[in-house]
Amino acid sequence: MPLALVLLAAMSADSVLVIAHRGASAYRPEHTLEAYALAIEMGADVIEPDLVMTRDGVLVARHENEISETTDVAAHPEFADRRTTKVIDGQQVTGWFTEDFSLDELKTLRAIERLPSLRPRSAAYDGRFEIPTLAEVIALADSLGAARGRPVGLYPETKHPTYFRRIGLPLEVPLVEALHVAGLDERDDPVWIQSFEVGGLELLRGLTRLRLVQLAMPGAGPADRRELSYDAMMTPDGLATVATYADAVGVAKTFVLDPETLAPSSLVADAHTAGLDVHVWTVRPENVFLPPPLQSPGGAPEAGGDVRAEVRALLAAGVDGVFADAPDVVVEVLGRL
Repeated sequence: MPLALVLLAAMSADSVLVIAHRGASAYRPEHTLEAYALAIEMGADVIEPDLVMTRDGVLVARHENEISETTDVAAHPEFADRRTTKVIDGQQVTGWFTEDFSLDELKTLRAIERLPSLRPRSAAYDGRFEIPTLAEVIALADSLGAARGRPVGLYPETKHPTYFRRIGLPLEVPLVEALHVAGLDERDDPVWIQSFEVGGLELLRGLTRLRLVQLAMPGAGPADRRELSYDAMMTPDGLATVATYADAVGVAKTFVLDPETLAPSSLVADAHTAGLDVHVWTVRPENVFLPPPLQSPGGAPEAGGDVRAEVRALLAAGVDGVFADAPDVVVEVLGRL
């Protein structure tokens, strides 16, 4: 390889963000301090807490506000009467919801693995770890960043922001206040705030200089803008509009790579032309999450496939960041071990 290309590859490897998706969630129950700490130990640049709200207005890290899949709430008879059905973003959902619990009550629950049949070694840690608050996640990142001599970035996602606003528990202002109090308030600070919705990001644009990320998945659209589709938003014209309020797009892998051929699309180039970075989700090691050409023979969903080849293909497509359940794999492929 010519020297210029070698240097370019090294520069690209150094600049790509390794984003620990819900922590090192291939190895520990997601959204726990222990999952985040393991991801940092593995070399992740950034940890990703999805944020929902408690009844008493505290931001906590959970994939969804419905918590039956990620906690042992169903085993707590004292909370049996909290089980209910709600409409979240137009969908009926039954279970237990963070907004019906105080923080003290949530702290009596313990995290469980969301995908136990695929990740039994993570499920072995069921019942050990608490639900962390945003404040605890920020403190962990600060402490472990200082210990390793390199900042740990934060990549919080506001989950269902329109829904939470409608029930009187808005997410945006408390999130920004917590980050600003922690001294994270400039555009070049290692923070990216993400959302699938548009209105919340537009609101955040007026509250903070921190970088904002529009999430997108094929075949769907923002819950707060029914007239929009993510497919249209990821076209050149759509990306130009996204760039008026966001700094990056966080997109499903199929926006970047054809799942059958692994051929790259024009999305990365189009986004870069609009002035947007591209962060892609989610790299996971199990067959069920890999494109067919990279699945291991036999096809067992839980079997490990060629996830490293997928990472290499995404890097070759020019992405600026990779969300990964196994951040150590991306760190390895980038040669940062």
